[in-house]
Amino acid sequence: MWGLGNVAVHRIDEIVLPPQTGAWLLPDATTDVVDEAAWLRPAFADSDALRLASHTFALDADGVRVLIDTGIGNDKSRANPAWNGLDTDYLQCLTDAGSPPDSVDLVVTTHLHTDHVGWNTHLIDGSWKLTFPLARYITSRAEWDYWACAAMDEARRQMFRDSVRPVRDSGQYDLVDVPEEGREVAPGIRLVPALGHAPGQVAVEVHGTDRMAVITGDSIHHPVQLSHPHITSCVDTDAQQAVLTRIRLLERLAGTDSLLLGSHFAAPTGGTVHTDGTRYRLRPEPGTSVAPSES
Repeated sequence: MWGLGNVAVHRIDEIVLPPQTGAWLLPDATTDVVDEAAWLRPAFADSDALRLASHTFALDADGVRVLIDTGIGNDKSRANPAWNGLDTDYLQCLTDAGSPPDSVDLVVTTHLHTDHVGWNTHLIDGSWKLTFPLARYITSRAEWDYWACAAMDEARRQMFRDSVRPVRDSGQYDLVDVPEEGREVAPGIRLVPALGHAPGQVAVEVHGTDRMAVITGDSIHHPVQLSHPHITSCVDTDAQQAVLTRIRLLERLAGTDSLLLGSHFAAPTGGTVHTDGTRYRLRPEPGTSVAPSES
């Protein structure tokens, strides 16, 4: 947990991604590239592979409970073997962090990719039901409009059927316009454009009374992209725009006490951004452990 003053940010763990994920997702992040940033090991890279994880972030902002993304989900049929048919204790972890599903007020979707929407729903008696029945779900209108018109393969259509359309059909999905200056969606919670990886992706600024945090979405997949921001993902919609987004974010955060929280960064997951010669690096802040909730 990271305390920002009046806001607590909890990482809700789902799974550690298999070692081959890094080579597939960021093919230019070779061992030689990682060797140029010794600070990446051992937390963020093994001797021959990047370390990545699937987790989400739960916020308690003066009693308003906000969930940023919802991971891969259980019981979902997925083309990626590492994501297929999961059976994790994600909901128990969320409850232990003080946010049982029926207490969540707002679910923010940074972008409509499979590993960010999975716990929107869960399987009950053979049907996909909303996991957070009392919450409003929101995503950027630009992201929604893109996928509404895009030609999707069967794997993505399946994801929309089981994890996105049930929310839309419930009337609980709100589409929001996110201008360049950002948009506040709850007190202290601001969405800002982070285009490139996905056409309408947002990052999330969390403004506490003591400091600010930025949750990256997939604008930064791995800390190696601090040292080498021009490394792009194999699934970026617009790789050139993704690089520009990443550089602007790092320039803004470097040398400040603002916390950077990576949506796929392995533990310790968060830290502050600092210049490292002509590059950037992450100075980790692991956060503090929280005892399980009795609720």
